Amino acid sequence: MSDSTFADRYLWGSPQIDAVASELERLDRSLPGRINADPEGVEKGLAQLVLTLIELLRQLMERQAVRRMESGTLTDEEIERLGLTFMKLEERMEELTTTFGSEKEINLNLGPLGDLL
Repeated sequence: MSDSTFADRYLWGSPQIDAVASELERLDRSLPGRINADPEGVEKGLAQLVLTLIELLRQLMERQAVRRMESGTLTDEEIERLGLTFMKLEERMEELTTTFGSEKEINLNLGPLGDLL
């Protein structure tokens, strides 16, 4: 079998290849031709991402601390230290949030999955 016959038979006209080709064309039309590399927008987006990750970690750490308090595995001194740490972290997050945007902007939208926080 010659190379052109193989290509004609197996590559062109295959329903799977046609489906992939049409999906690639659709994606190409839906994506912007250029990336908006505005330095201010990039900085704000990066700050939003970092603040969101910090907030997510803070919430997870608080939940873990509450679980440990409820189970009785923390001493009174450890509970006091955790409380002060979380208060300072919350104050710092409020400062950073006012510097880089509102609290609403911290919560990243994950499309069909919904908001991150």
